[in-house]
Amino acid sequence: MHFIPDALDDYVVAHSEKEPLLLQQLTRETYQKILQPRMLSGHYQGRILSMLSKLVHPTSILEIGTYTGYSALCLCEGLKKDGMLHTIDINEELEDFQRSYFDKSPYGRNIKQHIGNAIEIIPTLTTKFDLVFIDADKPNYVNYFNIIIDKMNPGGIILSDNVLWSGKVIEELQPNDESTKALIEYNKLLAEDTRIETVLLPIRDGLTISRVN
Repeated sequence: MHFIPDALDDYVVAHSEKEPLLLQQLTRETYQKILQPRMLSGHYQGRILSMLSKLVHPTSILEIGTYTGYSALCLCEGLKKDGMLHTIDINEELEDFQRSYFDKSPYGRNIKQHIGNAIEIIPTLTTKFDLVFIDADKPNYVNYFNIIIDKMNPGGIILSDNVLWSGKVIEELQPNDESTKALIEYNKLLAEDTRIETVLLPIRDGLTISRVN
């Protein structure tokens, strides 16, 4: 979803950091071999994730929703040398694809893959996190937040993707649209929860930055 004219969007991308070669290769192979390639974070948003991670310079990252590993690699660019990124995805069929690109990168040893239900996996992690990226099934966004908020270090950052949901969050809610309903509830939660301060950015399909107090 673009909120500015295509020509201006092209200008923004052209004057932002270039996409690393490995991520270009990952994008190509995802489009060639994997269903729903639009789920990739992509060049521009990936550079935003990289920049935010570099600003936070985290020791520990949690990613909820791995897909083919593009966003994980972007987030790892800001990870401290001995840091660790835990990434969770329910689709076991993508595990080997993800690992092949993780191991081609400088961050292979810094990435721990978890396959299964994130709501069940997250409580088993003993790590406190500096940075969290939520980009999985929308009806569980509130549940993910409630599970991770007590696992955040003070000053930690929670990034939430797709929070504008192609603009559906301001349209008339359809009776069976559980994802839009869940995102409306989630956005309200982030705006009102006093444990965090939040800014919602109209980047691509909406990206929220929430800082833990």
